[in-house]
Amino acid sequence: MRKLYVIGIGAGHPRQLTVQAIEAIRQVETFFVIGKGERKRELAEVRAAMLAEYADPAHRVIEIADPPRDRRVDDADDYREVVADWHRRRAGLLADAFDGTAGIGGILVWGDPSLYDSTLRMVQRVLDGGAQFEYTVIPGVTSAQALAAAHRVVLHEIGEPVHITTGRRLRSEGAAADGATVVMLDGECSFTHLPDDDLHIWWGAYLGMPDETLIEGPLRAVADSIVRRRDELRADKGWIMDIYLLRRAV
Repeated sequence: MRKLYVIGIGAGHPRQLTVQAIEAIRQVETFFVIGKGERKRELAEVRAAMLAEYADPAHRVIEIADPPRDRRVDDADDYREVVADWHRRRAGLLADAFDGTAGIGGILVWGDPSLYDSTLRMVQRVLDGGAQFEYTVIPGVTSAQALAAAHRVVLHEIGEPVHITTGRRLRSEGAAADGATVVMLDGECSFTHLPDDDLHIWWGAYLGMPDETLIEGPLRAVADSIVRRRDELRADKGWIMDIYLLRRAV
């Protein structure tokens, strides 16, 4: 029976790798990597540095081109179908790559595989297609944890819940009425659409990386600064990964 490790590698800092993740990386013979294109070459370099330090020197890397998907869909049902189709095509490419190898495989996942990542769904699709292998999931440091650590805050007030959502859902539903809201996958600065005047924001980009950038303050006071800085960073690097926490003033 073949073996696959799905390994969370943290938000970007190489030292966010857990001991469990390092032990799994050392066992992997072939790593399957879904490429993010030349614009995100910096992410590939961080991943390569991790493998150079911890993986068996004889390991292989098989890069899989990420199939394109339509990111302009607004309707919720259409969006789910577009993403499901994207997952199906990704799973097909992974199945083809995995079918041509033997031994222990591995997939490195930014952050943690359980939070806004499609890898586990993709692996299950490969199994549903008839492939036979065992797999183990190794948790990693999420960007939500990295954000809280960078700002030196607790995500929530005492006894309150944390709502984790996307920019798309924030625009349609607003911030949580009770508790804190962590927003991921927001390419449109959706916090600028919120009518609330009592929100505080903790924003971070490139968490754990050399260009980590943090801004915090009352939302109304710092929203324009975040938008401006985000545009500058994206123009300079060609890509951006950011996340933010919203909490009502007490």
